[in-house]
Amino acid sequence: MSGKNNKTNAMRLLETAGIAYRTMEYEVDESDLSGAHVVETLGLDPDRVFKTLVARGEKKGPLVFCIPVCEELDLKKAAAAAGDKRVELIHVKELPGLTGYIRGGCSPVGMKKKYPTYIEETAVLFDEIAVSAGVRGCQMFVDPEELARFTEAEFCSLVKENR
Repeated sequence: MSGKNNKTNAMRLLETAGIAYRTMEYEVDESDLSGAHVVETLGLDPDRVFKTLVARGEKKGPLVFCIPVCEELDLKKAAAAAGDKRVELIHVKELPGLTGYIRGGCSPVGMKKKYPTYIEETAVLFDEIAVSAGVRGCQMFVDPEELARFTEAEFCSLVKENR
């Protein structure tokens, strides 16, 4: 993402807020939009690369969860974190309308509206984590504490215990 025109809205928002970040681009494989593919393509530690999931709480409405790409969101933990009874992932067709982003390019930064955001607590173990820069094919690396401050996110346990 060299050149001014290639900056995403998410990048511009971080710059405006004075938050340092760096980016890495990768070749998009339309047949495999998984985070595991991104990790493999870029040769990154899967525990440091976070996917952004959007869910809907029974009472709270849309909610945003950032978890490591190879992990699965525990819907019970997600509901507890959000203070809701039940949470379900939204259908991928709803993503652009709610967030302004498409599957494989959903960033916790710069959504159409500000939704309650939760980041898997393991993020704080790293100096920087990667999240989508808001387009397929680009990850941005940012300090998890700065990201949480900017998105007003809470750190909590969100993933299924399967290890």
